Amino acid sequence: MIRGIHHPALSVPDLERALEFYCGPLGFEVVMQAGWPKGVQLLDDAVGLRDSACKVAMLRKGNSCIEIFEYSSPTPRPQPAERPVSDHGITHFCLDVVDLDAEYARLSAAGMRFHSPPVDSGDSKWVYGRDPFGNVIELQEIVNPANPAALDL
Repeated sequence: MIRGIHHPALSVPDLERALEFYCGPLGFEVVMQAGWPKGVQLLDDAVGLRDSACKVAMLRKGNSCIEIFEYSSPTPRPQPAERPVSDHGITHFCLDVVDLDAEYARLSAAGMRFHSPPVDSGDSKWVYGRDPFGNVIELQEIVNPANPAALDL
């Protein structure tokens, strides 16, 4: 039985910079940090890589987690800083917020780049922005609790 989504995972070029962003302005907390050196066959098999090595952190805020990896081997290919959300693969993850306009102003002041000002669709408000590495993050405020996207968080 699937209960729901536990966490998205991101690969970034600088774990410490990622932790500064996700634990700073976004307010997540580190609940685990680890890593592995090259030559751990069990982990190579699990992640589908050869000679993998990385640092990893699991972050939590409320009932959601994000896992962040910094691979040192094999050499990662960087994603374009402005990777279009139309490209195949995970396009973004969404954070549920209270007072979207205030969060937009606060995160803009903290250096988060947004694609546009917030959009008000009546039942919800939302905006897309990027972390320091170009990963897209949606901020969403459910205004109407009858909205089918509303969850009891």
